Amino acid sequence: MDFSLFFTALDIIIHLSDHLVYLINTYGTVAYVIIFLIIFCETGLVVTPFLPGDSMIFVLGTLGATGKINLLVICIILMTAAVLGNMLNYQIGRFIGPKVFDRKSGRFFKKEYLLRTHAFFERHGGKTIVIARFMPIIRTFAPFVAGIGQMQYHRFTIFNLIGSISWVLLFLLGGYYFGNIPGVEKNFTYVIFGIIIVSLLPAIYLSWREKKASSNE
Repeated sequence: MDFSLFFTALDIIIHLSDHLVYLINTYGTVAYVIIFLIIFCETGLVVTPFLPGDSMIFVLGTLGATGKINLLVICIILMTAAVLGNMLNYQIGRFIGPKVFDRKSGRFFKKEYLLRTHAFFERHGGKTIVIARFMPIIRTFAPFVAGIGQMQYHRFTIFNLIGSISWVLLFLLGGYYFGNIPGVEKNFTYVIFGIIIVSLLPAIYLSWREKKASSNE
């Protein structure tokens, strides 16, 4: 089994700050386009929930505090990418419709993620669009499920704006105010992994609760 892709992804996560600095210093404006596409694709395409979101925004906030990037510009880019990504995913869901639930899981499509998000959406309704923004994987499928369920577009747009803006501000300002604290800076790798783990906890808890509920039936 070839683990090269896994170790490459792991290296990017561990040295995310270095990679972003290199990207920005080397490619300038193109780097901002790449950052936009990462956030856009993470929620805009059902097949790319693995892209870094929370951790990358936190690192960008840290870089903004040191003056290595323009914080206002990157904030606008991130918010725009998050909002437009959700909108695209919603439209894909509307176009494909309920047929997708009949598909089997494949290499890039995990049906269990879709079903889990659908159950979450049924329980929490429109608030899911906001709540899911802070839950990796589920945030990729939430707008997709909203589209499949024919959620009113103007209602979806309101929740989308609230969720996207809140998500970007939380992690961007978190990185801006806390990323350069000596203790955090010295253990930055652990902080990034901590953010990833904390982000995954709600989804893990939700999965555990659903399994427990189904086993009691």
